[in-house]
Amino acid sequence: MDKSSFRENTRYAIALKDEKGKVRPANIYVYKLHDDFMVARFTDKSGTLHKIAYGDVTKIVKSTEVDPKARFFVPEILLAAKTWQGRTSMQAYGSSPRVGK
Repeated sequence: MDKSSFRENTRYAIALKDEKGKVRPANIYVYKLHDDFMVARFTDKSGTLHKIAYGDVTKIVKSTEVDPKARFFVPEILLAAKTWQGRTSMQAYGSSPRVGK
């Protein structure tokens, strides 16, 4: 996979390689796309933000565009590429005043 396979503010059901190389199913919400990786939140796990390399995604099973009124927002500085140098995950909570979170 590459950057053109994904869009920001979209939910995906994907097949993702874990640290050991096993392919696992995952549900993610993509916040930001960068040249080599994306910043996403696993929707079926904790609210932790993760740096996911495009090459780790083996298959996109389903994608769903998120309505602007239902989007989760985090500060832009947390999504910047510079912030993710040397990191693979970060605890941050997405919020949307219209969803009451």
